Amino acid sequence: LAGVLDMSVQSFDAQHIRQHSEVVFCALPHGASAARVAELYDDKLCILDLSADFRLPAELYAQWYAEHPCPELIAHAVYGLVELSRERLATAKLIAVPGCYPTASILALAPLLQAGCLKSTGRIIIDAKSGVSGAGRELSLATQFGEIAEGMHAYKVGGVHRHIGEIEHALNQLSEQAVHISFTPHLVPMVRGMLVNAYVELDEGGQEPTELARAMYRDSPCVHVLEPGSCPDTRAVRAANRALLSYAQDPRTGICLAQAAIDNLTKGASGQAIQCLNLRLGLDEMCGLDSAPLWP
Repeated sequence: LAGVLDMSVQSFDAQHIRQHSEVVFCALPHGASAARVAELYDDKLCILDLSADFRLPAELYAQWYAEHPCPELIAHAVYGLVELSRERLATAKLIAVPGCYPTASILALAPLLQAGCLKSTGRIIIDAKSGVSGAGRELSLATQFGEIAEGMHAYKVGGVHRHIGEIEHALNQLSEQAVHISFTPHLVPMVRGMLVNAYVELDEGGQEPTELARAMYRDSPCVHVLEPGSCPDTRAVRAANRALLSYAQDPRTGICLAQAAIDNLTKGASGQAIQCLNLRLGLDEMCGLDSAPLWP
């Protein structure tokens, strides 16, 4: 930020922050963030946490992560997927900003679950692909350029990826029947971007999925539903706080493909946090977020 922002980095002091701040963004690893949030939480601050520490009930957090260090705060957290939580975000003191895989998956599937048009909520298959920045900045052989270039591979297969719990928990809020997903993530040789392909069976005679999505997101400036037959491209959302959705039905198999493309670092993280803050402060939802994608 040289030449852009003249600000010194200070050591963490919870008391000083509470006295001199209105808003705090916590961008710490899972497990490390909860303790800091507990030190900061009071009636005056708005805290936006980008870790997974407040996205799940304590029992689910323990299942997918570890025992929660401060479960008493979880009830105060509002899940920060703006398109599903606008009213609650307006008064939230603690906002749990969603993960990138859950953001794309939930946005694609929410219109279908809300309409109750799935034949079985236990037969949802999600095939997801992410750029390597989704793995964070920690040094690892698996994320070095020479290891990921010119290839693509799945990882954490067999129902063990931590975001499964978050996706299922959010979708269960929209469904009368318990939701279970089969989720397979892939690492692709690009820096940023995420594409989710979700496969479901729809009841016959139900409303067309594209129209369901357009109705659900008609007041959502960051979500754009493409024409049937069009496919979202991660290049079209690069560095933008946008989500592109599309739906295609295969009459031969009865399978509906719900697709979503986002930038995992923007709509999947920092941009979404700012979108949440805009709502919380009563600002225009797109304040600071209306820049066009970087192509490519």
